[in-house]
Amino acid sequence: MDKEKMKEHDELHHHNLEIDEEMESSEEKELIQWRRKLIWAWILAIPIALFMFSERLFGIFLFNEQVTGILILILAFPVIFIIGFGTIKGGLTGVSHFYFNMDSLISLGTIIAYLTGIFSYFGFVKDYSGISAMIMAFFITGKYVEALARGKATSEIRKLLELGAKNARILRGKNEIEIPVSEIKFGDVMIVRPGEKIPTDGIVVRGESSVDESMITGESLPVDKIIKSNVIGATINQDGILYVKATKIGKDTFLAHIINLIEEAQGTKIPIQKLADRITNIFVPAILIIAISSFAVWAVLSRDISKAVGIGISVLVIACPCALGLATPISLMVSSGMGAKRGILIRKGEAIQTMKEVKTIVFDKTGTITQGKPEVIRIYPEKSKERIIEVSASLENLSEHPIARAIVSEAEKIGIRNFKKVSGFKILRGRGLEGDLSGKEVVIGNLDLMKERGISLEKFRDEIEEFGERGYTTMIVAENKKILGIIGVADALKEDSISAIKSLNERGYRTVMITGDNLKTAKTIAEKVGIKEVIANVLPEDKEKKVIDLQRSGMVAFIGDGINDAPALKQANVGIAIGTGTDIAIESGDIVLANGSLSNVVSAINLSKATFRKIKQNLFWAFAYNTIAIPLAIAGLLNPVVAEIAMALSSITVVSNANLLRRNKI
Repeated sequence: MDKEKMKEHDELHHHNLEIDEEMESSEEKELIQWRRKLIWAWILAIPIALFMFSERLFGIFLFNEQVTGILILILAFPVIFIIGFGTIKGGLTGVSHFYFNMDSLISLGTIIAYLTGIFSYFGFVKDYSGISAMIMAFFITGKYVEALARGKATSEIRKLLELGAKNARILRGKNEIEIPVSEIKFGDVMIVRPGEKIPTDGIVVRGESSVDESMITGESLPVDKIIKSNVIGATINQDGILYVKATKIGKDTFLAHIINLIEEAQGTKIPIQKLADRITNIFVPAILIIAISSFAVWAVLSRDISKAVGIGISVLVIACPCALGLATPISLMVSSGMGAKRGILIRKGEAIQTMKEVKTIVFDKTGTITQGKPEVIRIYPEKSKERIIEVSASLENLSEHPIARAIVSEAEKIGIRNFKKVSGFKILRGRGLEGDLSGKEVVIGNLDLMKERGISLEKFRDEIEEFGERGYTTMIVAENKKILGIIGVADALKEDSISAIKSLNERGYRTVMITGDNLKTAKTIAEKVGIKEVIANVLPEDKEKKVIDLQRSGMVAFIGDGINDAPALKQANVGIAIGTGTDIAIESGDIVLANGSLSNVVSAINLSKATFRKIKQNLFWAFAYNTIAIPLAIAGLLNPVVAEIAMALSSITVVSNANLLRRNKI
């Protein structure tokens, strides 16, 4: 038995190690690799620069020309063919398969420049081998800056993992023990004291407190937690002790899910980036032709092979489309990092471009505009409000129906916690419930049930009609066939639904609500939040068809949270899933709102427009740079080293411009 337990523990530990490795920052590894390459490249390139410039600028010869040439070839070799091996391999592979990429021009430029160092001994050309090492060193510097920017772009997300709890205090029998978070098992009950981090996702089984969830949702106000409340790992308990049953561990947690969503987004290509890639595939071979033509023309006109080779190399190097390739992905990375920090998870990068074209925004009602759980909105008692609530809650406490939970919750709010004993309790499906309370027959239900029991509604007819017009579910409470009063229950609006939809209307968006509710109830909710178009009585399987109908008038964004919303989320041009909803809805969404707040729909639109604007700026500067620089290189006005410095600076400019996105208020 002990061996079996040890084996189970080892398997669990191995599983957790795999999770840790899976979540380890790939950006950090890449940054370390480029930093190491950068250091070694410049350790070897600086002596080469000293040899070259001491002679050309100051006339100081450290060694004779032949020895200097050999030393430069020796020092340049590892810079190009060892440190820069990945670049050379990628570039030459692309050329050999006629699939040209950003590395193709750098590879050809550095190799040709290096070979001139060998051919110079035969008197063919001037020695550019030192310049080849300088070109590669500057190229690696640019790559390091890119990696640095990528790491910064995802730092907001990575901080979430770093801020997670390291240990957990759990109950084993009646004993409290402390274990590493990696050893938590599904179903363990964790004890979280005030000020401590919640070790992993779970549900509160005992205690009440408020929890700071700002690191996940971007919402600054703490969220109250009671029994049956869901909590998220790594969020901070505020003022009470919580007993939390672990419901998700390792890679299944909400936090791990966020990481996966962001990494998925950063790996996608949006339409404008695909266009840039197609341009690059045409641009690179065109530059090869221009470089060869420039070499040939200068060789004929100047009769100086060395000068012609230098110009050809300059054209190859200056035209490297690094800035063009960086323009979109670096902006998308910065954008996804900004969004994650505010609870907006961009799951599919193409949504950034598509969102700006959306004209119609469709909302599911329950759980999206509303909170998704009924609340007592209004009570109309015959005499005492407390009396009707006490009587109804005593019966409803025995039911698990959402409306019953709403009435019990209302009783608890006004201080009624000890309910009266009920006998003969019976649920009347589709109509209500009944039971004996202190020897009196109590019936709670709808109009049909009251008519069935012959209970007169005449005294409350106006109030019942008013409740219906307001879209309330009306519960009539009767004791010994005499009505004690009526209770209006409705699905309460989310706090920010009205302000968010008002903002969308002011911006000229067409807002539509789609629901399975009857038209009367749906219109009541729509009027409250400011939605002018309502599509009611829609079966779950028909939501997708309604989205298709709306798409005939332009691009549509659909916002939903339930399993039945998944097909509509997929069909819409942009699917926006509520993060507090079902997993299948989240997986179907292009954008996920972690805290379920509709105000983040407006923020997501702002972020989308700001990001796309930044992408267009970057593409403009990348094209403008090449438009100006390539003619200068062809004219022989750029030394290959100067060309490489200019190319590196163009990449740095694009990276810096993308990071300016952080200043936008979304």
